[in-house]
Amino acid sequence: MLEVANIVKTYEGKPLLQGVSFAVHEAEAVCLLGPSGSGKSTLLLMVAGLEAPDAGRILWNGIDLAPVPVHLRDFGLVFQDYALFPHLNVFENIAYGLKMKHRSGDELHRRVLEVLDLVDLRGFEARSVTDLSGGEQQRVALARALAPRPRLLMFDEPLGALDRALRENLLVQLRLILHETRLPAIYVTHDQDEASTIADRVLLLHNGEFARAGAVSDVWAHPGSAWAAEFLGLGNVIEGQVLDGRVNVDTPYGILRAGCGHAHRVGDKVKILIRPAPARTGSTIRGQVSDVVFQRDRFKVTLDGGLFLYLDVAAKLGQEISAKVQPECLGQ
Repeated sequence: MLEVANIVKTYEGKPLLQGVSFAVHEAEAVCLLGPSGSGKSTLLLMVAGLEAPDAGRILWNGIDLAPVPVHLRDFGLVFQDYALFPHLNVFENIAYGLKMKHRSGDELHRRVLEVLDLVDLRGFEARSVTDLSGGEQQRVALARALAPRPRLLMFDEPLGALDRALRENLLVQLRLILHETRLPAIYVTHDQDEASTIADRVLLLHNGEFARAGAVSDVWAHPGSAWAAEFLGLGNVIEGQVLDGRVNVDTPYGILRAGCGHAHRVGDKVKILIRPAPARTGSTIRGQVSDVVFQRDRFKVTLDGGLFLYLDVAAKLGQEISAKVQPECLGQ
């Protein structure tokens, strides 16, 4: 098991990571999710041994990794830019880590073919990596990381250079490979869809700390803060004023009854999450349509002020509409 304990890191004199801690268990995929500059890639590099923390410890099965050099940690790392050796063919790229571990002959050849099968590239052994597509190169990079049988796999924005369709396809394939190998993994991304597809657990990094951590379904269902809800793209975050102890809230779209577990006083300003899918029961919002866009199988209808809903039927510009929603209070 990997344990990251109270890691502190500054960058250019400013705090980047402020005492973050987490663990990765056997067969678990943990996603470090956050905006650019939040420190998630730096955290990954510290686990790999490529950077040192200012304070805190990184342990494997209780053993401090600080004195352990990168090549002895037995961790596999996959980058966004593939980092393949252009002068080596596919077979030679994948075999590189095995040779560093002094594997050779039949053992090396057999293992390379095993991981080629795993990433669905059997028959590509003699191909130059510079002749491969981006998706194929990333699968070679994954095979190279898998070949030495690492204790932990780490991914740093591995699909960022690929188009949407290819990214979605590789995500599914990667998820299946992690299930089949049962390797623990850390996956770094700023993309919410990647995180929800690949991860068993999400750690949402903001201002040097974890703003939210938990199973994917829990984090998406209960973001816990206005920042998390907005970053995850869960819907509309609006401000309102508490009218009574039952958390009826006065908003630009009407008086809404918000589900809330916080303690508020009358007059408090609070943030409200309104998810874009209308509900059968709940509070009623009202507004004038300012924009309508068809997206795949539904219409994104935006009201004056910016609140949007996904509807099955198009509304007309300027039309006054109402819809039932289930507002959620995110606190102050």
